[in-house]
Amino acid sequence: AQYTSRQFHAALAELDIRQSVGRTGSCFDNATAERFFAVLKAEIGTTVWETRVQARQDVFRWIAEHYNRERIHSTIGYITPYEARTRYRQRLGLAA
Repeated sequence: AQYTSRQFHAALAELDIRQSVGRTGSCFDNATAERFFAVLKAEIGTTVWETRVQARQDVFRWIAEHYNRERIHSTIGYITPYEARTRYRQRLGLAA
């Protein structure tokens, strides 16, 4: 309910933040996003950045270096997203 409140929408608009990726009533869209953000919060912690630019750089660095290249994911066979993407591209190359 808190995600559909007018007060919540107003706060997002005031802070120039885009709302969740999911649609109302679709748990499948939000489950992946919610899990990602839970891991992000747990692993980056309660860091306070001086600027939005610094925050953005740290988050993108975390995604590129750790989340995609080091952290294994159960939904893709306990490999990293980078490994999954590499294997997929190799299969496409063999099929061509």
